[in-house]
Amino acid sequence: MPAASPAPDPGTTSSTASAADGGLLIGGKPFRSRLMTGTGKYPSLLVMQASLAASGCEIVTVAVRRVQSQAPGHGGLLEAIDWSRFWMLPNTAGCASAEEAIRVARLGRELAKLAGQEDNNFVKLEVIPDSRHLLPDPIGTLQAAEQLVKEGFTVLPYINADPLLARHLEEAGCATVMPLGSPIGSGQGIRNAANIALIIENARVPVVVDAGIGVPSEAAQAMEMGADALLINSAIALAGDPAAMARAMALACEAGRTAFLAGRLPIRAEARASSPLEGRLVQAGP
Repeated sequence: MPAASPAPDPGTTSSTASAADGGLLIGGKPFRSRLMTGTGKYPSLLVMQASLAASGCEIVTVAVRRVQSQAPGHGGLLEAIDWSRFWMLPNTAGCASAEEAIRVARLGRELAKLAGQEDNNFVKLEVIPDSRHLLPDPIGTLQAAEQLVKEGFTVLPYINADPLLARHLEEAGCATVMPLGSPIGSGQGIRNAANIALIIENARVPVVVDAGIGVPSEAAQAMEMGADALLINSAIALAGDPAAMARAMALACEAGRTAFLAGRLPIRAEARASSPLEGRLVQAGP
């Protein structure tokens, strides 16, 4: 990992801050890649390993409860990943209440230690009581976040695209906010663009678009909007060729970020010629 850059000016927005430090900074820890990936739903551990390598990611999320229970696809997961190369992001997937998420987050911190990351206090906070739509509970998420921040965790909360909730979580001390683009695993793309744009505009912590991205064009769209990073799992793991899709998502993430920093052409109501009108040849009259 590169050395940490100086802290950005507190008066800058999240996107300006990330551009100023030359990379992604979460909880004081720098990362080069702006693409985070997951470990679920892959057809095999070998495919997962190839996909992680192809993605160029540095942060990999792991469902604590599934690893503990040795759920299908998670047996041998910890041993299959080189944790000297990837930063573990334990997540509280499967937790339906704040209390349950807090307990699982504590277990996740121990899991990271078992992987050799003694200083890893990261947790992706998920509180999802709705088993049908898998939408996060805003009240439970805020309650759990407040407690976990007090316990020294670097909290990355998964939320609906709610600008007010994002502000409250930032004020509570969360290291990022992670609004969903559309329901998790749906592949519907960015359905909450207006609200995500408001979150990006006002946040002073990195904004990570999480859930719903299905194809690289949607990943690029999120980054072009000014998102600081993406977390993509299902779109990669369930692709016909997961490793190829991981590479495509990495390229889209980079292209979108570069386009955002470059500044897009303003949208206009009328056409405007791209070639100059001055000096053009005019046909002589009869």
